[in-house]
Amino acid sequence: MHTLYDLETQIPTFFHITLARVHDTKAMDVIPYEENSFYIFDRGYNDFKRLHNIENIGAYFVIRGKTNNDFKPMKWKRRFPPESGILSDAIGYMAGQLTMEKYPDKIRRVIYLDKESKNKFIFFTNALTINPVMVAELYHNRWQIELFFKCIKQHLKIKSSGVRPKTQSAFRSTMRSQPTI
Repeated sequence: MHTLYDLETQIPTFFHITLARVHDTKAMDVIPYEENSFYIFDRGYNDFKRLHNIENIGAYFVIRGKTNNDFKPMKWKRRFPPESGILSDAIGYMAGQLTMEKYPDKIRRVIYLDKESKNKFIFFTNALTINPVMVAELYHNRWQIELFFKCIKQHLKIKSSGVRPKTQSAFRSTMRSQPTI
């Protein structure tokens, strides 16, 4: 189940159910994007051609990047307060040949260290002017979707008898937020 969760109203605004074997990126084609809204994706939605389509609509995205995403920084900011957790903030271009063709415009990479878990997160966004801490906070708000899924799993009786795990539906998420630039 792919869900569009509105951060302002705290309710889901769109559901798309697919079999677990259907790749997450396929759901990106049916999401009703709105201009000037933010869409926050997890790594499973890492498809730069589809992300470029979101930019062409006039919407913004924040996606958790993969460590193997080739990125060529052109401009970066070096100094951040240690308490911010921001390790790097750079604007540049995707450097891989295929990725460059799919996303030819400038993109921003923010690297963030979560002090509690000590995990390092890589985020890509087309929001080039917002504070890098806001990029990390937008992604952190994705946790609201995970809480929503936990609630669904606890309160709904979803039977999967006779269905092999390969074809069971999976929970996936996208979040929409209005910009506060």
